[in-house]
Amino acid sequence: MGLTALGAAAVAAQQAGAHTWLVVWVLEAAVALLIGALAIIRKARTANLPILSGPSRKFALSLAPPLAAGALLTVVLFRAGMMGAIPGMWLLLYGAGVIAGGSFSVRVVPVMGVCFMTAGAAALFSPPGWGNYYLAAGFGGLHILFGAIIARSYGG
Repeated sequence: MGLTALGAAAVAAQQAGAHTWLVVWVLEAAVALLIGALAIIRKARTANLPILSGPSRKFALSLAPPLAAGALLTVVLFRAGMMGAIPGMWLLLYGAGVIAGGSFSVRVVPVMGVCFMTAGAAALFSPPGWGNYYLAAGFGGLHILFGAIIARSYGG
């Protein structure tokens, strides 16, 4: 997820308009959801468990409402011409979902959520032109960093 987010940030930075920038990041969100779903399926099969049972189901159900809210608010903010608020809002809501879902996971996951929320708050109070950098640092850098920590400390 982190690597595709870094790629999306690079592509999005080259876009001339807000609409195409948004399309790049929405496509990245779809790719990230697919990667996450495939990882859950792989992990469940490895553990010989049903795909959406126990902690993985609770995590998904905790993450879904903030993601749905983010999708709706994206449309509203885009229509209002408030593109500068979108990166911070995405990071904040994703972080809130990770914190909620992380209560059913290993201890470091809620910490990752706090880091996403911190990045989102910083993005909201930074110049609008910095949004793509915050998305790269958050969805790219934080996923890579915490993915490495989770893989090393918890076996994936």
